[in-house]
Amino acid sequence: MPRTQVLVAGDHFVTDALIRAALDAELGADALSATTLTLPWPYTPYGRVAEVDEASGDEDSLIAALAGAQVAVTQMAPFTERVLAASDALKLIVCCRGGPVNINVPAATERGIAVCTTPGRNAVAAAEHTVALLLSALRQIPQRHVSVQAGEWRSDLYALTECGSELAGATVGLVGYGAIGRRVARILTAFDAEVLVHDPYLPTDAEVTSTPLPELLSRSTVVSLHARLSDETRGMIGAAELAAMPRGATLVNTARGGLVDYPAVVAALDSGQLGAAAFDVYETEPVDPASPLLTAPHTALTPHLAGATVQTAQRAARLAATAVGAYLRGETPPALANPDALAVS
Repeated sequence: MPRTQVLVAGDHFVTDALIRAALDAELGADALSATTLTLPWPYTPYGRVAEVDEASGDEDSLIAALAGAQVAVTQMAPFTERVLAASDALKLIVCCRGGPVNINVPAATERGIAVCTTPGRNAVAAAEHTVALLLSALRQIPQRHVSVQAGEWRSDLYALTECGSELAGATVGLVGYGAIGRRVARILTAFDAEVLVHDPYLPTDAEVTSTPLPELLSRSTVVSLHARLSDETRGMIGAAELAAMPRGATLVNTARGGLVDYPAVVAALDSGQLGAAAFDVYETEPVDPASPLLTAPHTALTPHLAGATVQTAQRAARLAATAVGAYLRGETPPALANPDALAVS
């Protein structure tokens, strides 16, 4: 029986070796005939390729590597309309991400190519990073670290006006309650924080209720963002929302930079309306070296790596292999982005 031809287009995070090992564990080492294409991310930043975004590599190299492939597993490869049109044998693409931003899904659907993703692969990592940033901001850890490195030993930081704050007893508002938000809520509950949630898309059987955003902002001394970026949510936290928060509150964003008006955040930090802010994502990435955010007081900043753990990469590869296995067994694969593709002959 001929083996299924698979292209493994890994990178330096979700590597070819991780994907291949996961496929072998799911299907057996003799079930597939695999070729590999190693993409340059993250050593080369991702970007836009033709009509798709957040992609790594180029169309010509991908087209050549896809010759005869029925299945492709990738995280960042640019599956543009041109690439799809040149890949007659292709029937399944599995994207090792929460969403297929680097894939022209409508073009894939027209050609009967199923597209799957791996949602939840980074939920643990992103939730833990969120809480780490939150604590760093509340206790001003980045600033204290730099102070000690500079040879300072500031006992004056015990002054009441200089001290940080505790999570225990704090009211934390979570905007968005997907896989990451739910895990953050569980962690915060263990810290004895009161957790409020705003998510208009909560299922009816959710264990929490959605608090209106104005109420959540007015009651929360910490607000953490976990919403998807859409036309509805873009810029949802601006000057008016920051002014509605208690003076000295903390804002955390590990979701998407477009959710926040960052100049308004800088103004709120400078005025003391915000007591601290912690960010892993930004409206423009990389951050402009001249951005006032970089010199604003009481910030904890990381370069969009909340999901960067060994376990995230391993989990992405396992979830991708599960999707490939389901498809090859004739089952509907999990996290299918375009069910209509299965009906295209």
